[in-house]
Amino acid sequence: MSYTPRGIVVFGMVRPCSHRLGESLKAQWMAHLCGLCLALRGDHGQLARVVTNYDGLLLSVLTEAQVEGGGRRRTAGPCPLRGMRTASVAQGEGARLAAAVSLVLASAKVRDHVADGDGLLARRPVALAARRVAGSWGRAGARTGSDVGFDAGVLVDAVERQFGIEALAGPGTPILTVTEPTETATAAAFAHTAVLAGRPGNAVPLAEIGRLFGRLAHLLDAVEDRESDAASGAWNPLTATGTPLTEARRLADDALHGIRLALRETSFTDGKLAHLLLAHELGRSVDRAFGTQSCGHVPEAAFGPPQTPYLPGDPRHDGNPYGGNPHGGNPFGGEPPRPGGRGFWAGCAAALGLCCTCKVCCADEFEGPWSRQRREGCCSSCDCDCCDACECCECCECLSCCDC
Repeated sequence: MSYTPRGIVVFGMVRPCSHRLGESLKAQWMAHLCGLCLALRGDHGQLARVVTNYDGLLLSVLTEAQVEGGGRRRTAGPCPLRGMRTASVAQGEGARLAAAVSLVLASAKVRDHVADGDGLLARRPVALAARRVAGSWGRAGARTGSDVGFDAGVLVDAVERQFGIEALAGPGTPILTVTEPTETATAAAFAHTAVLAGRPGNAVPLAEIGRLFGRLAHLLDAVEDRESDAASGAWNPLTATGTPLTEARRLADDALHGIRLALRETSFTDGKLAHLLLAHELGRSVDRAFGTQSCGHVPEAAFGPPQTPYLPGDPRHDGNPYGGNPHGGNPFGGEPPRPGGRGFWAGCAAALGLCCTCKVCCADEFEGPWSRQRREGCCSSCDCDCCDACECCECCECLSCCDC
């Protein structure tokens, strides 16, 4: 049985569409994404760049949003991920904090795969090499965290407690007991952005934002992996604790509301990008994970009967046009193929391939290297009808547009 810390998300849940960002905020977003990647490379070498993730760069975004006079920029050289173009990228303590957190969590992820003997890691030489990589990343993250005044031990302690809690969790265990270590770790990281920016008054609301963000990361990861975990026999917090999707959705909506309230109490110099990502894109991430555009507080809105043009009694009434087919829903016979997740090293190889082909940034869609779930390229074009940027982010500080 695998006890993987559910709060560790490789590519992250905040994946904004470039159409919603607009040119200005898109440039800021890419500056922070590239800044995190280059901070990892500059301090820890090329291999460390594989731990770059969307959620980690929020620490860089929040730090810059609080700094008087804006953050620092430098011009980076050509990169395959940018189509061999130069770019203005973020630098400074915010990017280094994001790098430190990403490295420590990635180190824990590798150690977990080694302990479980996943895939090639069951072989002793490969496991030994993976342990060395994990140890190197953990020490590097701790050093970088120390350089910016952040105690990475908080993250390490949270990961260790996560293992213990998940091992003991069972039916009836409150799901928030399982998410607590993740919440504690993210709260500490978010609060430290106030220290880096010289805004100690923001530490309390940012800790609350981080705590609820960690809860969301844990819940959404569990929701998205619920079916694949059931198929593979892996541990899933929702299944293990008997938490229904309706309750998970309610907790997710409450966390969103709490984040939006805490944002009102946070003083930003320029909080447009942080507001859009935390107040709006998180909501879209919740809808994407639950496969609905409805609020969890509306009875049966999120998980009511499927809408279908077929009458009750028709085998197609369940939403499957091949419901009457004796082959189980596939007109060509047999179950439709469901790709399973990749192991750590196979996922790393796939991630490198995605980076070298620029698909992570430029493709409309790509297959997640580890989860093999559909992902959207961060610079992709799209034909969706929800790409209208929230105008309140451009002209006001209120969050009335975010009320559920």
